Amino acid sequence: MNVPFTPLADGFYVAPQITPADVEKAKALGVRLIINNRPDGEETGQPENADIEAAAKAAGIAYVEILVSGMNIGAAHLDAFDAALSENDGPVLAFCRSGTRSTVLRSFARARAGGSAEEIIREASAAGYNIAGQRGVLIALGAREAD
Repeated sequence: MNVPFTPLADGFYVAPQITPADVEKAKALGVRLIINNRPDGEETGQPENADIEAAAKAAGIAYVEILVSGMNIGAAHLDAFDAALSENDGPVLAFCRSGTRSTVLRSFARARAGGSAEEIIREASAAGYNIAGQRGVLIALGAREAD
């Protein structure tokens, strides 16, 4: 399986479900932190989170679980995301089933920090993720309405 790591921003990649074998690919890209946004057991055959965590640790990559069910992203998820980024330097790989939850989580965190809603939407779109329907939420979280 060749999982694509899509650059969302400089030093921040998103991906669909990764396997322990994909951790070496992340290491080759210089990834220093893997953020897992997918709970165990969402679908049959999904790799166990503990196996991915073990592979990350063996590769010297920090690993954090910020598990999101569906698109139910709340303040605790955003706080954990911000903490993970502030506690780890270097490139990041965030993954879930398709990469969408990881993209939306980062987008919401950027909005809460006062980023531009249009810039956040454009960034996601350039990576292949349409989050235009989240514009109202981005603004409610604190994103600027205009560039």
